[in-house]
Amino acid sequence: YPETWREYRGLVIKPDDLLGNVQRAQKFDNDYRMRRITGDRQSNTAWLITPQTVNAYYNPALNEMVVPAALLQPPLFDAGGDEAINFGGIGAVIGHEISHGFDDRGRLYDADGTVRDWWTGRDAQEFERRAQQIVEQFSAYTPAGGLRVNGGLTRSENLGDLCGLSVAYRAYRIALEGRPAPIVDGLTGNQRFFLAWARAWRGAVRPEFLRQWLLTIPYAPPAYRANGAVGNIPAFYDAFGVKPGDRLYRDPAVRVTIW
Repeated sequence: YPETWREYRGLVIKPDDLLGNVQRAQKFDNDYRMRRITGDRQSNTAWLITPQTVNAYYNPALNEMVVPAALLQPPLFDAGGDEAINFGGIGAVIGHEISHGFDDRGRLYDADGTVRDWWTGRDAQEFERRAQQIVEQFSAYTPAGGLRVNGGLTRSENLGDLCGLSVAYRAYRIALEGRPAPIVDGLTGNQRFFLAWARAWRGAVRPEFLRQWLLTIPYAPPAYRANGAVGNIPAFYDAFGVKPGDRLYRDPAVRVTIW
């Protein structure tokens, strides 16, 4: 939870005035934001989301990553749980957020949050080449009749997933310190790592909302977040014996590595 809690004194909520509550809450929030813009700022320890929010974010202006308490629970994290599952769950999420400090938006802020493009021209050119491959991969997904995943709209988050999962896997192997991972419930460490990632994205979406999602939300639907990134990671193929002809197989020539 944040070191500085937001103050809500002055916000009037009435049990019999729903519309008024919404209007007053919107004005209260707008006034709060305007005060911060004009200089009456809270300390940099304030958060953009609540501790109860199941999400995380990276703020380039402060060069900070926030992981609320609500996210630090199964299936993403278990303090006494299996390393493979923790790295494949919360490890990949943390890696995703870190990656935003080094993507095409993070490049615009330096370590102090100052607006400064620190990439070279060659960096930018190579990043765009690889990012376009990710755009093409996700644009090929067709989850609903006549609609596709918008690879351009979801590009940044898809890149974050690939980077986060790749770095988390490397971190998991380092954490083993050369020791063989135990077999648990008949599954190897690598299998449990990737299954933890897939489990994090389990969900059900109504067809009507899926259509709205594809048109407006800058994240790929959960099934494609679960399956899209892994097809670029060699360890996934080794873990499950994925071969040509399998649905998640991707030819090595079109697999993407960002870091």
